[in-house]
Amino acid sequence: MGHHHILSADQPSSTPPSTNTTIIDIHTHTYPPSYIDLLASRTTVPYIHRPSDGSDPRLIILSSDDDPSKPLHQRGRPIDKSYSSWAEKLSFMKTHSVSISVVSLANPWLDILPPTTALTTAQHINNDLNASCATQNAKNDPSARLYAFASLPLSATPDEIVSEIHRLPSLPNIKGIILGTTGLGAGLDDPNMDPLWAALESNSTMIFLHPHYGLPESAFGGAETIARSGHVLPLALGFPLETTIAVTRMYLSGVFDRFPRLRMLLAHSGGTLPFLAGRIQSCVEHERDFTSNGGHKQGPRREIWDVLRTNIWLDAVIYSKAGLKSAIEAAGPEGAGRLMFGTDHPFFPRVDGKEKDGEEDGGKWPSVTSNLEAIGGVGVGEEDVRGIFGGNAAKVLGIEI
Repeated sequence: MGHHHILSADQPSSTPPSTNTTIIDIHTHTYPPSYIDLLASRTTVPYIHRPSDGSDPRLIILSSDDDPSKPLHQRGRPIDKSYSSWAEKLSFMKTHSVSISVVSLANPWLDILPPTTALTTAQHINNDLNASCATQNAKNDPSARLYAFASLPLSATPDEIVSEIHRLPSLPNIKGIILGTTGLGAGLDDPNMDPLWAALESNSTMIFLHPHYGLPESAFGGAETIARSGHVLPLALGFPLETTIAVTRMYLSGVFDRFPRLRMLLAHSGGTLPFLAGRIQSCVEHERDFTSNGGHKQGPRREIWDVLRTNIWLDAVIYSKAGLKSAIEAAGPEGAGRLMFGTDHPFFPRVDGKEKDGEEDGGKWPSVTSNLEAIGGVGVGEEDVRGIFGGNAAKVLGIEI
């Protein structure tokens, strides 16, 4: 790759760093048809409303989507075939020069299942994802390969959840799991999560941690304030802060002390964790209640920086050089080596009538090209850029390129 591929602030581009760079998308979602049917059978959040006029179903996924002042056919967001079609996924990959996608079930995953059916449903969906990937990969097309993160039956018994964790290595196209921030319902610092952490650690399973529940509406000024700005407050602030709080709770409760080999990939570049890690560490060091300062509570034994640099990887779904620089800096000596490219497809698509700079953009999504530009222009070396685009994911997830 020539030097001109490293972007400067006045030289935006959405092209990959070179034609021989493999791009792996580790943050890309799907709603299989059976899962859409499941959501359509519900009438409380999260649910899907199928309009009687045959228009696209509406996904009401957040509490802020379920605005009673709007008719059902205007709530949430429309979900077209890009949410469930493998053909659409492959077309999106081709448009953005993505060679390999590691697909995961979109939130709220399987948290909503009744305990009696959770395990069998999880097995069915995980088997289906593995089989769909196998079908595509059997075509031996190096420019269009699929792998997946599995989902766990978190409403099942702990023994059943652990059994599914230990079954997943038998599915060759499964590269880890996707996990929400509530765990079994009481957060990721819940002591009842320990059997799950132990199983995931023993298998060296990558945990893709993804937000869903956001923050209480009161944090944003109430439902009326949220209604004025649509999804901006819950998505732009609620999601990243949810991730930050969840991981910090894990850290403070000693999860990373008890399970020092856990492997976690954090969505959206870790929320605000890279930016706030120094403040978190300072507060830990000054907490009088911790035994290190003569108090009566243990507190974390490791520095948050050590956790960031040994247990945690970050996706590069941050949309700016400023955010990406913070993520790379927080990753320590490995820096860009702990970052991985993602698109968040099928969310944040092109907005009708808005083409980049008023010109034809070839159908590319601005939400994706902004991440491409940030990676190319963040100022790291060519090898690091190639690593973020695909090399790091290949190494960490065991994907041959």
